[in-house]
Amino acid sequence: MNFTEENIRKLFGPEAAEDENIERLKEYYFKSDVYDLIHNDLPLRILVGHKGVGKSAAFKISCEENRNKKRVAIWIRPDDIMELCQESTNLLQMIRDWKKGLSEIIFQKVMESVGIHIDSELGQSITWTGKLIGKITELFKDAFEQKISMDVIQSDTIRAYLASNKVYVYIDDLDRGWKGTAPGIQRISALLNASRDLTNDNPGLCIRISLRSDVYFLVRTSDESTDKIEGSVIWYEWTQHQILCMLAKRIQAYQGNYMSDRQLLKLPQFRIAEFYNDVFDSRFLGYGKWADVPTHKVLASMIRRRPRDLVKLCTMAARTARENNHDLVYTDDWLDNFDSYSQERLQDTVNEYKSELPDIERLLLGMRPSKRERRTTEEFIYTSAELFDKINIVQSKQPFTFSKGTQAEVSELAAFLYKINFLVARKKCDGQEAIDRRYFEDHKYLSNRFVDFGYQWEVHPAFRWALYPEAATDIFDSLSIDAEI
Repeated sequence: MNFTEENIRKLFGPEAAEDENIERLKEYYFKSDVYDLIHNDLPLRILVGHKGVGKSAAFKISCEENRNKKRVAIWIRPDDIMELCQESTNLLQMIRDWKKGLSEIIFQKVMESVGIHIDSELGQSITWTGKLIGKITELFKDAFEQKISMDVIQSDTIRAYLASNKVYVYIDDLDRGWKGTAPGIQRISALLNASRDLTNDNPGLCIRISLRSDVYFLVRTSDESTDKIEGSVIWYEWTQHQILCMLAKRIQAYQGNYMSDRQLLKLPQFRIAEFYNDVFDSRFLGYGKWADVPTHKVLASMIRRRPRDLVKLCTMAARTARENNHDLVYTDDWLDNFDSYSQERLQDTVNEYKSELPDIERLLLGMRPSKRERRTTEEFIYTSAELFDKINIVQSKQPFTFSKGTQAEVSELAAFLYKINFLVARKKCDGQEAIDRRYFEDHKYLSNRFVDFGYQWEVHPAFRWALYPEAATDIFDSLSIDAEI
């Protein structure tokens, strides 16, 4: 491999899907089983997942596929709708504001997508009866009869619409500028309720909304009315196997080869790892429990089931390989980046969740192993009782307070650390060195209570170098490879 910046970008893609050229994205995009749950004609789909799992990429591919089939598909960003709903103490009024504002913006973007110009008076009339699809159908029929001014009409799109009466709306990036305050929670709750009402009132209107898992968690546990939209929620989660397939497909696409997603998923992991051999050295010659293990197992253990983590780690190591004049990414190239990769994951987590817990950085850094823990216990591993004791020590000088104003109990902080993937549940497999790990997504309990189901708790490997940089090689002695890999 020649690890130029251009080749690295072509190999692994950008960290954010919206930065990728759509044609290139279509070449290497890996469709997990979640994709079919959102790419359909159902009225309302709410895609929930952590930052970096690929929500925007899934929407971008779905929107493009609909447009390629001459369907009416529009994209709405936060800056399009930020003024649509003003804060209010009345949830019903906020829902009405959202319905009115969304109807207007959907109508305008649909008309723009087919080159039809509408005057302000016609645009305002959409707030009338709420029959959005009916109004669009009426104007599309008029377009064929040349009754309204227009540019070059996309007649195929209009004809396809008149055969189905369906409009696909993608609302993405709502967490941009999100604040986990009570008004912020109520605003998102009102949007979800308004979207449900609009799709019920307008058969053929298909709305897709992406939400970060922490945003949905706060809304779901704060507003009892959201139980009505729970059946429309799709949790976007990955298995380690799927993420390894995703990386293999990107490498294959770079080399000009094509394998279907189903073909890749059926392969055992040692076969999938063979696709990496032109880019990575196949063995990781590390330390402790990570000495002479397959490289793909190291990669999967270092990421938090988020494709963006893997893209980031591979990109960093490939750049180091270029600096070292290597034609493959070798063990030293990975080792040189574990510390900076870990620091960035810690900072990403602070940025992602400080809207919910403003003093999150103090909590995370407080989880560093003490000298006593290094001598008497396994580093970064706790029973439930030990975890509570550790958190009590961290907050002994100053308690933690959530953005919504409530003081955090120890059990709530433990649940919070699990929810943000800082902690994972672990259990040793019988007779094996490998560890059975369970993530928050595996259970998705929707309460603020800590649930003890017989597992120990450990700090995820992605954070350990940031918390224990002075003894990085010791981490490998206590860090077991994931049993799922």
